[in-house]
Amino acid sequence: MYTHFFKLREPPFSITPDPTYLYLSPRHQEALGHLLYGTGQHGGFVQLTGEVGTGKTTIVRTLLAQKLENVDVAVILNPRQSEQEFVQSICDELHVAYPKEGLTLKVLHDALNAHLLATHAAGRRTVIIIDEAQNLERNVLEQVRLLTNLETHKDKLLRIMLVGQPELAQMLSRADLRQLATRITARYHLTPLSPTETVEYIRHRLRIAGNNEALFNMQALALIHKLTGGIPRLVNILCDRSLLGAYASNEHVVTPQIVQGAAAESLGDMPVTPKRAALPFWRLGDRRRWSFSEVVIVVLIAAVCVYWWATASRTQNASIDTAQTMPVAPAVASVPAPSAAPAEASAPSTTTEAAAPRLRDVLANSEPLAVVTGHLIHLWSPGLTVPAGAQVCPSLAAQGLQCYRAQGDWKDVQMLNRPAILTLATGRGVLKYALLRDFDGDDVELDTAQGPLKIPREDLSTAWTGEFLVLWRPPTDQLRITAGTRGAAVVWLRQQLALAAGQPLQEPVSELFDNALREQVLRFQRERGLNPDGVAGARTQMLLSALSSDPAEPRLHTAMNAASMP
Repeated sequence: MYTHFFKLREPPFSITPDPTYLYLSPRHQEALGHLLYGTGQHGGFVQLTGEVGTGKTTIVRTLLAQKLENVDVAVILNPRQSEQEFVQSICDELHVAYPKEGLTLKVLHDALNAHLLATHAAGRRTVIIIDEAQNLERNVLEQVRLLTNLETHKDKLLRIMLVGQPELAQMLSRADLRQLATRITARYHLTPLSPTETVEYIRHRLRIAGNNEALFNMQALALIHKLTGGIPRLVNILCDRSLLGAYASNEHVVTPQIVQGAAAESLGDMPVTPKRAALPFWRLGDRRRWSFSEVVIVVLIAAVCVYWWATASRTQNASIDTAQTMPVAPAVASVPAPSAAPAEASAPSTTTEAAAPRLRDVLANSEPLAVVTGHLIHLWSPGLTVPAGAQVCPSLAAQGLQCYRAQGDWKDVQMLNRPAILTLATGRGVLKYALLRDFDGDDVELDTAQGPLKIPREDLSTAWTGEFLVLWRPPTDQLRITAGTRGAAVVWLRQQLALAAGQPLQEPVSELFDNALREQVLRFQRERGLNPDGVAGARTQMLLSALSSDPAEPRLHTAMNAASMP
């Protein structure tokens, strides 16, 4: 109804789990990473939990859209089944042949086991994803445990993912289910969006639907986060109703008053996750009717807080060692796409008119984010492409490349020593993007549409928001190697730490991440200026892999000695 009025191709806030609209916040990327790990060669039993509406099913759909190589997937959407129906559903999903007469659990298990042995011999992996797993009956959970026993001498024949609400974790903590719980090799709990992520999420969906304009003012955006607690499904419901309200009022920008009216009509007294109560600025659980003056005060406070957060994030220490992704516009790497820069952004501003001439050139002639991202991908693999309409970072992850986004300073970028996409802000808050290729004393070298451009680092700092993105090739199939982990990733970690310390590797090499190994990781992190958390995450792995990685991988200090960008 309102799409033509707001120049949208389609309604941007549908509550159906469409992977096209997936906004990869750091936590959603981490959740997707856990699921991708579960499909890998050494994947096992993965548990993903989250409140209703936080995006679990969308992440599962995104995983299925990756077209994983040599992977067969069975998705169980209805967990309310008997034991026999459950195993039969798995067989049906995997196209396992079984007799229709005299059907028993044993017959199904034998048929499934024979099928899995055959697919394993053919070099294929089999994954079972169980959605709404908190609804599984106790006896069906026992069948899940028995399925994990299907194995060869060296490998598990099934990789199982349990996806559900927080009640799933509570259920698996019961003493009578400890045999199942102890087999889970990776767990992740998906939490709601932060205030800034809620703003990015709304703008992301509007961009995908074809509108780069600021359809919601900052006060309205802050109020939407307050009323929804950052739960994506509730954000979608409220934004859709707000756009409808603005359309009915012939308003081209959604205001807090429109949001309040939309909330009364669409949310009512709908309960939300307790996460909302964590916000320090107001009581979100108080359902009494607020006066107009109170609403104005709350909205003003929210706007100030969002602005303060965005400004402070520029100088925030980015030592947190986690893999994250930049909200890259969906595009084929080799095909230019419309600029992903919004008309307004909560980023630090700089006066473009007063900027140095070369900085003005960078900002005025910057290429769209999709094009800059394509240049970066080309540096890593000239033949690598991203299918049209696909999310860039998940697509790259399926091909062995990971996105890492962080907030930091020049020291952080130099330490990682990889070509980086820098997020810049103009005086009007419009975001621009530039590809950093080299440091040269007090200057930095960027790739631009006109070719390599050298610019004083001090000048570029006035526009750089502190956000950057690099690509890296994980040396193992685990993005985070933590205490208690077993397997080849731990062996690699021990090898690299020994290489970093200039010491021989102690034999026999343990595959367990124990306390002694954690101390080695902590020592390495302190020596390299990383956040000492004892976890081998993205930054730690990047620095360790650089000790013995492929010299052909792009680096800052060698980038400009190679052939120029295409």
